Amino acid sequence: MPQTRHTVDQIVAKLRKADVERGKGKKVPEICKLLEVTEQTYCRWRQRTNVSTSARTWAGGLAIA
Repeated sequence: MPQTRHTVDQIVAKLRKADVERGKGKKVPEICKLLEVTEQTYCRWRQRTNVSTSARTWAGGLAIA
């Protein structure tokens, strides 16, 4: 049975990996397949993180670095 929830640390790691892949020129659908998440999940994670600051902040108020 596949994992249904990701921890904050797992989300941060996957978003960082996504940033690296975007830098290499990959498209979002390719990245989602690589990360094994849906595009909807990826976009939701992006919306819930504040990427404009050096320390990312989860929408729930938890600081994630």
